[in-house]
Amino acid sequence: MTAFQAYNAKLSDFGLAKLGPINGNSHVTTRVMGTYGYAAPEYVATGHLYVKSDVYGFGVVLLEMLTGLRALDTNRPSGEHNLVEWAKHSLTEKRKLKKIMDPRLEEQYPITAALQAGELILKCLEADPRNRPSMEEVLETLQKINAIDEQPKESKATKSKLKVNNHRSPVHSKQGGTGSRNTNNHRRSTARSHR
Repeated sequence: MTAFQAYNAKLSDFGLAKLGPINGNSHVTTRVMGTYGYAAPEYVATGHLYVKSDVYGFGVVLLEMLTGLRALDTNRPSGEHNLVEWAKHSLTEKRKLKKIMDPRLEEQYPITAALQAGELILKCLEADPRNRPSMEEVLETLQKINAIDEQPKESKATKSKLKVNNHRSPVHSKQGGTGSRNTNNHRRSTARSHR
């Protein structure tokens, strides 16, 4: 990916872009090209390119966007160098997914959308290309995720600011009047004292 002029992202390839086989057959290259970490496993292992080989690479890019991490990074701790292998087991469980999400997002995202993105990424990263979605299906899913109108959770910093600014006495309700539970308790204690 390179940036030109007003930082418009441009995707480029290694000259592999060809009309894909319509009937599911593969194209065989004599020399495997591409970037390790993005290339589909079947392509790396056999040199066979399928229509859905690019879906795998796109899934890796989506995973990078979700986590804020690179596909391969030897500076990460042992066992975390390969992003796909490290993160794919955390993509469908809310608690685990929150741990791998890009911390710069400060939890300002709809968790439902994040979970659906995680599920889509897993489908894109399927080992068998026949089990991966088409790019058309990926696009449709991304549009549905984008349409989710769930309010993101407040960050911890925002929550602590709200607690300081909105402190209320436990005796008073949010409307400023006396809370009904406290009123009932007061009535009971008054009734007991008059007995």
